[in-house]
Amino acid sequence: MNVIAYLSHPDCALHEMAPAHPEQAARLAAVDKTLQTDQQVAAALQAIDAPLAEPAQLGLAHDADYVATLLSLRPTPDSPIRLDPDTAINMHSLSAARRAAGAVVHAVDLVLSGRHTRAFCNVRPPGHHAERDKAMGFCLFNSIAIGALHAIQQHGLQRVAVIDFDVHFGNGTSDILRDHDNILLLSSCQYPLYPLDEVPVAGRSEINIVLPPESDGNAFREAAVSQWFSALEAYAPQLVLISAGFDAHADDPLAGLNWQADDYAWVTSEIVRLTGAAHGIVSSLEGGYNLDALGQCALAHVQALIA
Repeated sequence: MNVIAYLSHPDCALHEMAPAHPEQAARLAAVDKTLQTDQQVAAALQAIDAPLAEPAQLGLAHDADYVATLLSLRPTPDSPIRLDPDTAINMHSLSAARRAAGAVVHAVDLVLSGRHTRAFCNVRPPGHHAERDKAMGFCLFNSIAIGALHAIQQHGLQRVAVIDFDVHFGNGTSDILRDHDNILLLSSCQYPLYPLDEVPVAGRSEINIVLPPESDGNAFREAAVSQWFSALEAYAPQLVLISAGFDAHADDPLAGLNWQADDYAWVTSEIVRLTGAAHGIVSSLEGGYNLDALGQCALAHVQALIA
C-alpha cells in the first residue's frame, strides 16, 4: 500500500462564484468525508497544506500580463467580479486558485524527491479550462499545466504524461501543452458539450477520445485501450499528471455520459499498471458536481492510487 500525499487548504473552500453554484465548497467536503470513510484509504493519506503558487510559477503556463492583471483584481464582499458568463471571483478566489496551483507544484516536488510516489490534490477551483491568457469555465489558473511545466523546467524531466478524463474537454491544457516536445497529452470528453463548438483537432503529441452523449463506461474503456494505452506505455513517462474530473458519472447534472465509479477505478489502475509510476503520479480534482457521485468516484480513484 502506498502512502500518498493529500494536498488541500481551507482557502479553497472560501472561493464562491454565486449562491448555489455547482462549483461549490461542498465538493471538497464531499471528497474528504468519503475518503475518510474507508479506513485503508484514510490511513494511507498524509495531509499536507497546499502552498500559494508564486506568480513566476503561474507564469510557466500563463502570459505574464494575464497573471498580473488577475492578481491585481480586488473583489469585495459586496462586489464579486465576473470574468466570463460562467466564471466569477470573490475576495478569496485568487488565494484559492493559487493554492490549487501550488498544491500541484508542491506535489510534483514531493514525488520527484522520492518522499511520495503518488499525490492527490483535493482543491478548487478547477483549472483545465484556463488558457494562456483567459479564465473560463470556472477556472482561473491551469494547475496541471503549471505542474507539468514545473516538472520539465525545474526538475529537467524529458517525458511527462498529462491525462485528463474530465467530461469536458480541457481546452486550456490543450492550448498550453499540446505541441510541447516533452509532453504526451491524453484526454477524453463528451461532444457536443461545453466548451467545444467542434470536435477538437489533436496536436502532434495529443490524443483525444471524443464520446457521444449517453456513452457508458464500456465505450470509454474500449476507446482508452485502442487509442491511449499503447501510446502511454511506449512513451514511458517519468511523471504522470492527472486532471481528475468525475463529471462523466451518470448522475452528474452538467453532462450526459453514463460512467460509474468503477470506471474511474479501472482507468486509474490501468494508468498505474502501464506507466509503472517510475517517478510518481500527481492527480488533481477538476469537475464533478453531484456530491454523492463525486465522493464515490474520488474514493475509487484514490483506492486505485494507493493499491
